[in-house]
Amino acid sequence: MKKILVIQNKRIGDVLISSVIANNIKKVFPQSEVTYFVYDYTTGVLENNPNIAKIISVKEKELKKFPKLLQTIAKIRKEKYDIIFDPYSKFQSRMICLFSGAEYRIGLKRAHKELKLPFYTHPISFLEHRSKNCGKAIEDRINMIASVFDLKEPEYAPKIFLTEAEKNYDRIDSLQKPVIMLGILGSTPQKSMPYEYMVEIIDFITSNYKGTILFNYAPHQKDEAQKVYEMCQNKDQINLDIYEDSIRGFIKLMNQCDLLVSNEGGSVHITKALEKPTFTIYSPYVNKEHWCSFEDGDHHDSIHLLEEKPDLFSSFTLEERRRIEQDPHSLYKQLTPEMIFEKLKPFLAHHLNNHGT
Repeated sequence: MKKILVIQNKRIGDVLISSVIANNIKKVFPQSEVTYFVYDYTTGVLENNPNIAKIISVKEKELKKFPKLLQTIAKIRKEKYDIIFDPYSKFQSRMICLFSGAEYRIGLKRAHKELKLPFYTHPISFLEHRSKNCGKAIEDRINMIASVFDLKEPEYAPKIFLTEAEKNYDRIDSLQKPVIMLGILGSTPQKSMPYEYMVEIIDFITSNYKGTILFNYAPHQKDEAQKVYEMCQNKDQINLDIYEDSIRGFIKLMNQCDLLVSNEGGSVHITKALEKPTFTIYSPYVNKEHWCSFEDGDHHDSIHLLEEKPDLFSSFTLEERRRIEQDPHSLYKQLTPEMIFEKLKPFLAHHLNNHGT
């Protein structure tokens, strides 16, 4: 039996996307025991996955302290893993790999960069471009397995596994349908479109469709969500009382909703894994090619300023994206509601035409 570790200390969407490693490595080693090492606030997307035996969770701030990192390295070395996958590929995870004693240490690196130390037995270069509809982030993770092991018929779609009780969630049964989830704020201010633009979108939906709007946001963003609500016209169609403050709670709730319109982030990846329609609004600095999993212009659609106004971007290198990330607001202002409606209106009509006013 192989002992396998996947290190993915990042946000919710990254962790869910990285669950494809477990789903696929079990095809190669059916008897293996797969453990995930992730931040504590992301474990909800991995729970109940039959391909994952254990989840080790750690607090983000803690792991960045050197004594905690040393302690973690010692613990992981003691576990004697045979294979470690490191899609995270940052200082902490590389050090864990280097001292792990694992026979296979498989990690991602930038194509033209040489690693200073032998962190990995198998350094795998990030792909230059995506070649599949799953988005480059998923393709990179599948490639980590396929480059080293004989992986037949890869499964690209991340999955969320619900219990029977979760499937029977009934808090929204009495609401006016359709129930539309709005990801009104991004996970960071840099991923949040201007409030007044989001309000225009909400007002359009409530003016044209009879259903109920629910808001999704992080628990610490409650005051911001209230501000957005106060700016909306048709408040009677917005239900602020139905809100879930945990990942599993959001999963149960979203599984009963009709679709999601959202700033790009973890909630979009969760909704796609639940096979519900999504419309994603990307921040100007986010590389859509990485995260646009399964977008087909039908079930999943999106908008990115780069596609609408390419002349606003001098280049879209990693360095340039980091520069935009410092202050994406002026570019966000260019992604006007009118531009968004060009794509959003047909998406809503397609998915909600049975519920129209």
